[in-house]
Amino acid sequence: MTDRGKPLYMIGVVADLLKIHPQTLRFYEKKGLIQPSRTEGRTRMYSEEDVEEIARLLRLTRDLGVNLAGAEIILKMRRRMLEMQRQIESLLEYVRDEGEAAARPRQERAPREALVRAATGQLRPVDIF
Repeated sequence: MTDRGKPLYMIGVVADLLKIHPQTLRFYEKKGLIQPSRTEGRTRMYSEEDVEEIARLLRLTRDLGVNLAGAEIILKMRRRMLEMQRQIESLLEYVRDEGEAAARPRQERAPREALVRAATGQLRPVDIF
């Protein structure tokens, strides 16, 4: 299994894959729509994720008629939604772990730190599930 974020392709290869001119890729980079990594010699290198993002951009502009400004907004919103989804999944995992820990007898639980001190008599375990 390969790392999808690892740079693999040079600009000419990506241009051939997506059937566009290399200058189009340079233009997209200049506008901030894509950000390929660079070698020490400043050669642009595109990862599998970069190629998918460019293909998404092309679908929006070519097939759906969205202008570049609109495509930029859509792609930024998509990135934010994916990041929020990752955060939600992380939070759910944390809640599940805490729920399982709360279900164990008090003697087996590891001591936990709190951001705020509270009197233990006022705290009650919450049944999450």
